[in-house]
Amino acid sequence: KDSSLFPTITFLSDKAMDYRVLLMDEDQDRMYVGCKDHVLSMDINNITHGTLKECQMAGKDPTHGCGNFIRVVQPFNRTHLFICGSGAYSPVCAFINRGRRPEEQVFHIDSRAESGKGRCSFNPRVNTVSVMLNQELFSGMYIDFMGTDAAIFRSLTRRNAVRTDQHNSKWLSEPIFIDAQLIPDGSDPNDAKLYFFFRERLTDNSGNTKNIHTMVARVCPNDIGGQRSLVNKWTTFLKARMVCSVLEEDGTETHFDELGEEYAITYLLFTKAWNILSVFKGSAVCVYNMADILTVFNGPFAHRDGPNFQWVAYQGRIPYPRPGTCPGGAFTPHIQSTKEFPDDVVTFVRNHPVMFNPIHPVGRRPLVVRTQADYKYTSIAVDQVTAADGHYQVLFLGTDKGTVQKVIALPTNRSLDQDLILEELEVFKNQAPVTNLRISSKKQQLYVSSEHGVSQVSLHRCHAYGSACADCCLARDPYCAWDGLSCSRFYPTGKRRSRRQDIIHGNPLTQCRGFNLKAYRNAVEMTQYGVKNNTTFLECLPKSPQASVRWLIHRDNDRRKELGDRVVATDHGLLIRSVQLSDQGLYYCLATENTFKRTVAKLRLRVLSEAMVSVLMDKQQSPWAWASTLHPKALLSAFSPAESLAIQQYCKERKQLQSLQGARHSVSMEELYPS
Repeated sequence: KDSSLFPTITFLSDKAMDYRVLLMDEDQDRMYVGCKDHVLSMDINNITHGTLKECQMAGKDPTHGCGNFIRVVQPFNRTHLFICGSGAYSPVCAFINRGRRPEEQVFHIDSRAESGKGRCSFNPRVNTVSVMLNQELFSGMYIDFMGTDAAIFRSLTRRNAVRTDQHNSKWLSEPIFIDAQLIPDGSDPNDAKLYFFFRERLTDNSGNTKNIHTMVARVCPNDIGGQRSLVNKWTTFLKARMVCSVLEEDGTETHFDELGEEYAITYLLFTKAWNILSVFKGSAVCVYNMADILTVFNGPFAHRDGPNFQWVAYQGRIPYPRPGTCPGGAFTPHIQSTKEFPDDVVTFVRNHPVMFNPIHPVGRRPLVVRTQADYKYTSIAVDQVTAADGHYQVLFLGTDKGTVQKVIALPTNRSLDQDLILEELEVFKNQAPVTNLRISSKKQQLYVSSEHGVSQVSLHRCHAYGSACADCCLARDPYCAWDGLSCSRFYPTGKRRSRRQDIIHGNPLTQCRGFNLKAYRNAVEMTQYGVKNNTTFLECLPKSPQASVRWLIHRDNDRRKELGDRVVATDHGLLIRSVQLSDQGLYYCLATENTFKRTVAKLRLRVLSEAMVSVLMDKQQSPWAWASTLHPKALLSAFSPAESLAIQQYCKERKQLQSLQGARHSVSMEELYPS
């Protein structure tokens, strides 16, 4: 986790303000942030810039969690935003005038607060998801104070409001909404559908146990409800289960059923926490093909039948038009409104809203799996990157430890079968969980939010991969390539033939010919001191997390050989317990990646006795204090020959360090006591 080389800009507050809702407007170079009692307007070039503006919309009681937590920030038109907050358990909404152009410097509430019921949840701890389409708000939330009436709701409309069937567990059963997206379905815009992603508790076939399942539901935006049945309720509502699981060695299937966040229908983030029945803990990212999702929604409907009332595929007649079809689309050009649907279509939707087949991920397994880790993923953002050898998806995964992992999905056999962690950034020092991620492709920036602030991070830092062609190639970062002089940003429009990049294989032996490859195989020798009978740590940090590390030691008059049992190899170096004089020697840290081997670190370990260290550290008894009274031979005779050489080397290096720091008085033992 190297944050020193990663350019970050952070906006922090002393109090937990719950920065969660991020709305990007790249046309105006603004990002709107919804938090407690405020909506912020930030410059996406620099989120801490002096032009930061805010609108205050405080709740009735700012203490005890009863503030106005902004949960809806949507663009209403070119000049206004529509915002809603929990309003101290009394949801409120308002319009914000943001101006037509950024230079107008306009950002203020432009209307009286109005009721937010049906638009935002009462409880700020309960997720609210929303989409604005043609100045109509579509929301997934709980519309009552007690949190028992969940609904997918259309409001802020000149037409009639529409919602899901109330208190019908076939439609929604204790859902926790995650996200919503408008997804086209063919070339006709009337066939586009709104997809809502959520998890809910459903009873098993026995009717006793409620299990968590990840679901996706969809409705037609032009649905205005039925004529005689499902009046002011969705007549196109359907839902299906989404599966994300791993197959264990014993044949059992472990499911990740707690949906964390959704990204543009393709990538879904799942987590599984500790519970009584399972000792499995982890996170996963599953990738879904839109064609597979459409196949399930065009497949059989689920139906409870038999003596055990089990779910089976419905075998009866399917009414026309097929339930879930949008009016006025390619398949129903003669039907202009859902009120024209036949009664049997509306009745079928009310009683059979669930699809029988589940939706499986690409390859029927997760792309990314992290099990038994000390963290879990909380949010995801995906960037599509064009490299020299193809197109790649780079995943940015936020964790509950305040870090962001940059992961690339590598295709093998025409499917996404491998993931590589390119790097990990510690964004928030207090380990505050990441609550949201947003990417600006225009600015090549990643925006990260937590309860305490928002950070701005570059999508790439090619300079951090070193000044060698081999390091740049081994990084396998599609944002970067070797340009003949350094590792720099790769632009697909560039025509320079010297651009070297190999994402699939990462093989510097084929990519870095002619760039003095052998010069980077050996590291510069450094001297490190240890104290006898104490613990010493030799640091070795390969630039690539995919590199495997092996240590060798070369002692005087001895060949290089493997280390003994007294040392412990860690992810960041070598730990030597109770170091002895016999441990002195030259230590090699060898890294191997993709059959390419190189020496990352070469450390000369010198062991000092405790007596010599006490002399060096004691100002009253140090060699400098004895200079006026003792001859150097008398001083050095107190130590062994090896220690005498070590102390002179120590003083020499001390002098060099102090001269670099501008010290005025720095002399070595040899200068103090000329022979």
